[in-house]
Amino acid sequence: MNTVKLELKSTLTCPHCGVRKEETMPTEACLFSYECGKCKAMLKPRPGDCCVFCSYGTVKCPPMQQGESGCADS
Repeated sequence: MNTVKLELKSTLTCPHCGVRKEETMPTEACLFSYECGKCKAMLKPRPGDCCVFCSYGTVKCPPMQQGESGCADS
């Protein structure tokens, strides 16, 4: 089996105010909403993306890094 080294840190950028914050991605679940610490906007995934890291992060979520089709529904 081919193992992929996961990168678990991603910097989220708020599309409303531009603030950037490094976050640690969960490995057992995906993040479907995220509140910006500055402007308090509630970020949701863009259409076609599985989670906020895939939409606004510098690194895709762990399932995408592993070549899966995205986050599993929880």
